[in-house]
Amino acid sequence: MAEKMTGAEMVVQALADQGVEHIFGYPGGAALPIYDAMFQQEKVQHILVRHEQGATHMAEGYARSTGKPGVVLVTSGPGATNAVTGLTDALLDSIPLVCITAQVPTNLIGSDAFQECDTVGITRSCTKHNYLVKSVKDLPRIMHEAFHIATTGRPGPVVIDIPKDVQFAVGEYIRPDLENFRHASYQPKVEGDLDAITAAVDLMLRAERPVFYTGGGVINSGPEASKHLRELAEITGFPVTSTLMGLGAFPASNPQWLGMLGMHGSYEANLAMHDCDLMINIGARFDDRITGRIDAFSPGSRKIHVDIDPSSINKNVVIDIPVIGDCGLVMEEMIRIWRSRTNQPRTEAIAPWWEQIKKWRAVNSFGFKNSETTIKPQYAIQRLYEATKGKDVYITTEVGQHQMWAAQHFHFEEPNRWMTSGGLGTMGYGLPAAVGVQVAHPDALVIDIAGEASVQMTMQEMSTAAQYRLPIKIFILNNERMGMVRQWQDLLHGGRYAHSYAESLPDFVKLAEAYGGKGIRCENPAELDAAIQEMLDYPGPVLFDVIVEKDENCLPMIPSGKPHNEIILPDTADIGSIIDEKGKMLV
Repeated sequence: MAEKMTGAEMVVQALADQGVEHIFGYPGGAALPIYDAMFQQEKVQHILVRHEQGATHMAEGYARSTGKPGVVLVTSGPGATNAVTGLTDALLDSIPLVCITAQVPTNLIGSDAFQECDTVGITRSCTKHNYLVKSVKDLPRIMHEAFHIATTGRPGPVVIDIPKDVQFAVGEYIRPDLENFRHASYQPKVEGDLDAITAAVDLMLRAERPVFYTGGGVINSGPEASKHLRELAEITGFPVTSTLMGLGAFPASNPQWLGMLGMHGSYEANLAMHDCDLMINIGARFDDRITGRIDAFSPGSRKIHVDIDPSSINKNVVIDIPVIGDCGLVMEEMIRIWRSRTNQPRTEAIAPWWEQIKKWRAVNSFGFKNSETTIKPQYAIQRLYEATKGKDVYITTEVGQHQMWAAQHFHFEEPNRWMTSGGLGTMGYGLPAAVGVQVAHPDALVIDIAGEASVQMTMQEMSTAAQYRLPIKIFILNNERMGMVRQWQDLLHGGRYAHSYAESLPDFVKLAEAYGGKGIRCENPAELDAAIQEMLDYPGPVLFDVIVEKDENCLPMIPSGKPHNEIILPDTADIGSIIDEKGKMLV
């Protein structure tokens, strides 16, 4: 039955009907009717952020760790524009968000009214879809369409821009049949073409040097997809690697795991990608951090690409067999077809391939020279991993060297435990994302592995953590440098460190205390384990300032634009030996 209510009440009711439990936002004049309606109910809890970018990253962390859409509420003008970075981040990493932005009254749109901006125009290129609601009659349909679009097909962010007069207007709200909800024109293809899947399995049955190249699409598909990936790897015997976004879909402890691939991926993963005769891409998009130089990328292989987004097929790399569909459903069908042909992995046929992989693995490309006097950043993450092993732990990161070290040295057994900014590389992502994860999992251990430069971009969200008593742990690898920038300045700019040093860092211990949390500082390797335990034992938010080696390089590394077989390894990585006096690459 239809109910009469205001547009603002419709927004809140639609959120409740969609099963939304938490919304991240910041009020403003144009959004006050919605906030007033929010105040008068208890089904949806509002988390007050300190900056709208923080709200979007919190929603991303919430979505990535739960598989549910993250929801954001901001006001018009700067409220909407501050959310753009997070929306773009969610678009590139395929994270389902619904962002409700308030707008000035419809009669003032286009008049340069106070806090007016063209939100739909601004967000057109950084959302999966967006709406300007012109009538309260359309609002219920749009609200539910937005959730459908954000969460189906390739997930992504959707913006709903609601003028203030539409929020005040009264209309009829009809609860939809959400189980059978369909959009007239948006109907993503989820079941892969059977002939294409059969052709893919035929190639897999003949391959001698195969590799599974997996991505965030496996995680987005849901927990069943990760189970199917594990079964597919088991019945084929093929090695498995992953992009940064796909970590956890396949267990790091499994002997078939090659580690992450790409610019800072493992030697064995990158060489396997380069030398394979069959690449099975499941839920990844061939981005530049993975492919390196396109014309030298996996030059002798046949390529299968499973992706729910048709626009990703042949976008960067030419594919032999494209399969458009949901990763989980396609892998389930692959398993069925494989088992109809054979019940055995191709152990004997690919034995020489595994022997070659073992030789590459023996290089120990994530190795480093430890120190008894200075904390190496890799060692810090290793000790953090050992201290948290077996706990209900979720990891977020900022962006930079620490992010890559975390991907290399913190090992994930399950999906949805690793939240990081991949495609956009957004500094400041990790702290608010940790807040969002902790809201979703109040009893879990949530740790942001951070850099001292990146974490300062959204440091104000420590206040949000304190207000809601969220015990997030911020594990700062403090090298007093913008580490990745400094590393590239070594590589390409002759060691001219233009503005990559932080000469006026805060006292993070005092800063934590100022926000109502706990601050810890450690610079002695012998004291690190005890300090980590102190961080874990504290029942509130912690800023842990780990003083690490200042000039450590993040290796291995494939220089930008180089093929996988020109990877720089730790034991050969004297930066001065690979550039000339003008900063030109010698390899």
